[in-house]
Amino acid sequence: MTDQPYDVAIVGYGPTGVTAANLLGQAGLKVVVIEREPSIYARARAISTDEEVVRIWQQVGLADRLKEDMLTERPIDFVDAHNKTMVSFAAPVRGHGHPPQMFIYQPALEQVLRDGVDRFPNVEVMLEREVVKVRQDAAGVELMVADNTSDTFVRVHAKYVIAADGGSSGIRGLLGVGYAGKTYEDKWVVIDTKVLKSWPDVDRLRFHCNPLRPAVDCPTPLDHHRWEFPVLPGEDASKLTTDDNVWKLLDWQGVTRDHVDVLRAVVYSHHVRFADRWRVGRIFLAGDAAHAMPPWIGQGMAAGVRDAANLCWKLAAVVKGELPDSVLDSYQTERMPHVRDITDKAVFVGKIITERNPTLTTLRNPALRILNVLPVVGKRFKDGNWVPEAHYPDGFFDTDKAGATGWKTIQPWVLDSEGTRRRLDDVLGSQWTVLYRTRTGGIDAWTKAGAQLVQLVPGGSNPESDRIVDIDNTLIKWMKTKGATAIAIRPDGFVYSAAGDGSPLPPPPAGLRASALSPA
Repeated sequence: MTDQPYDVAIVGYGPTGVTAANLLGQAGLKVVVIEREPSIYARARAISTDEEVVRIWQQVGLADRLKEDMLTERPIDFVDAHNKTMVSFAAPVRGHGHPPQMFIYQPALEQVLRDGVDRFPNVEVMLEREVVKVRQDAAGVELMVADNTSDTFVRVHAKYVIAADGGSSGIRGLLGVGYAGKTYEDKWVVIDTKVLKSWPDVDRLRFHCNPLRPAVDCPTPLDHHRWEFPVLPGEDASKLTTDDNVWKLLDWQGVTRDHVDVLRAVVYSHHVRFADRWRVGRIFLAGDAAHAMPPWIGQGMAAGVRDAANLCWKLAAVVKGELPDSVLDSYQTERMPHVRDITDKAVFVGKIITERNPTLTTLRNPALRILNVLPVVGKRFKDGNWVPEAHYPDGFFDTDKAGATGWKTIQPWVLDSEGTRRRLDDVLGSQWTVLYRTRTGGIDAWTKAGAQLVQLVPGGSNPESDRIVDIDNTLIKWMKTKGATAIAIRPDGFVYSAAGDGSPLPPPPAGLRASALSPA
């Protein structure tokens, strides 16, 4: 029996779990992480991320270090069977203060995130442990944890549990939660390599829309590169991962043993699945334990990180008595529609890439080329079928839902009260904030509830105490577009409520007793 209960137990130490450990560790909660494996998973599964996710890691002070190991500003090409470009574009900029798409090498990324957790003495990590039994009541959760190195058991008590233990989640199974959806018939061979010698287009993400054998050709940082090929009807998946067949696939791409060293070749299946419930009492499913999607727009890992960001500030607020437990019901309400939207886009992009019907491909190819040269329609197609903007139409927000409500603010560079140029989140920190262009009624109720009050002034103004300068006026323009003169921002950067010209700011949520959390 553990001596004292933890505030939160995190089961699983992949990208979702380690992000949650950093967020909760920074919030000062007593946390335990339980992970089955002895070390970081050696295979690179996720290969890219986006600006909003890096903004989440910025919240715990790790964004700049993580970006040192990322590739940014790489073009995205859809090419035909002759490797001729049909559509070429860059990921759309959403305004979160980082490059819109970054390629990663997952083992290196996870190491940086785990090193970040080591900063927090209030977070304990238990490796080579596995949860074999769960019991919960109104007071908390009891986990029976097996030590895989000694065949001994320990009971761990926590007020809440985050199950971030992957698509085959043991916690989800113990809870009896369904995981409905579809596993695609196609299996894919994934080949990870170490680059020895460059070749043309080594630095481009290319979707090979070849009806004979589609492929994905992706740069990854730290001199790595990945290819993905489908297992075609009649082929033996296990034989495709042999050394001879791997080199046949790479030779088909014009890549030889002089160019790369093959690190590993494995077979994956693509899934579209959603857990029936993401909350069961005091236990929450996150990441692949809650949802799985195809890899086509690189959002599987990113969705899990967004889950952690959405859930962790709410758990911290409940544990500290700042908000009632009912706020936790908004987790699935907010995240599920966004995940479904991203999954639908991933499936759609996958269909474009993998179409093998010759008749359909003869229609697809010229259509894509036309989109590539039509600026308005083409941009709408490209932007609309990539990562959706950070917006939750329903959830823990003011019921009036004024224009900015439910949107995550963009993040410009600003001047703080000392005149130092910094990113917005680094100035505001992870706390409730009322940001206003024009002071309006209703603000006093927020300051009494513990929210910080910050004035936003245009570029060229002088910085002063309790006000920041929007250097390029981008956030001011964003607020004007949303019809907002004042916004109440949650600790995760989403707008809880907003006021327009001449209207008061709606009151804070019932029971809010906000406490300041220093920026990372």
